[in-house]
Amino acid sequence: MDIAHLRIQVVAPARIHMGFLDPSGEQGRRFGSLGVALNEISTCLSIERADELKVTGPQSKRAQKIAKSFCKTLQLPESHSITLNSAIPEHVGLGSGTQMALAVGLGLSAFYGLDYKIRDIAKLTGRGARSGIGVGMFEHGGFIVDGGSAKNDAPPPVIVSKQVPENWRFILVFDQREQGLNGAAEIDAFEALPPFPVAETARLCHLLLMQALPALIEQDIRNFGDVITEIQKAGGEYFSRIQGGCFTSPNVERAIHWLEDHGAVGLGQSSWGPTGFCMVDGVSVAETLFHEVITAFSGNPELSFKLVSARNKGGEVVVSRTDIDYTILSEENSRYSSEILRT
Repeated sequence: MDIAHLRIQVVAPARIHMGFLDPSGEQGRRFGSLGVALNEISTCLSIERADELKVTGPQSKRAQKIAKSFCKTLQLPESHSITLNSAIPEHVGLGSGTQMALAVGLGLSAFYGLDYKIRDIAKLTGRGARSGIGVGMFEHGGFIVDGGSAKNDAPPPVIVSKQVPENWRFILVFDQREQGLNGAAEIDAFEALPPFPVAETARLCHLLLMQALPALIEQDIRNFGDVITEIQKAGGEYFSRIQGGCFTSPNVERAIHWLEDHGAVGLGQSSWGPTGFCMVDGVSVAETLFHEVITAFSGNPELSFKLVSARNKGGEVVVSRTDIDYTILSEENSRYSSEILRT
């Protein structure tokens, strides 16, 4: 393939990790995650021909490390540049590591004309073995539930993929001073935890299947949110000995409880945090509450807030050329979901 004029652009969405169904896998499959893809936060990058590997933009060192490892594993030349236009914030619970790995891996696979699918990339880059929702978000978007890890390196299968109502909004709460567990510390934390009660897993699965999913389909945010809050409480209590409470950040916890008192539902912490989240029904209602919480916590400079929406489609890999007006690649004749991209 002539790559001299090829350009690849990738969008990998952030996600809210809403909890685990069975963190210790007492019934055979471990974890079982649920979460929602986001529109407003993503890792976006482009790849073009270059004489040698050059990576620029936010989190360029991380992207370069992934790219060099990927090329070494597949014996690919480093004849490309990577430009990061945006990157999901690191170690705040929004899936930055998985989405960066998928974005770089899928982008390079498309650039060099390889036939690797997203789950191939996840295995090659060592992502998604614990939680499958990062991979699922790139595949489908929306609300995702995975079936838990089967004690191998493959990402868990997606067992539920549903659209989120367009008028639902999420308020994210950030603590600038804190970071969630990651890397070796995260692995050690999981291994140090006691078995998760089988009866509790059964209760959470019943709530998800018989209350949350019907409520999502019926666009009933109150009942859906109540189940998310319940799953979060169970997980928060289980992980409290590791993170010092149900929330990593006491500041975030106070803001989340304030939002609950003012009508928000579906409360919790995304992954190890410190980012907290809640749900609001209606755009104007969410915007009003968003401005109110900013005012209420204006005296706390460590806290910041962001109003976001669910992304009801997966990530994007767009293939184009820089030497012609545009390229059309239909889904039938492309290995990737592509679209017209004017250059």
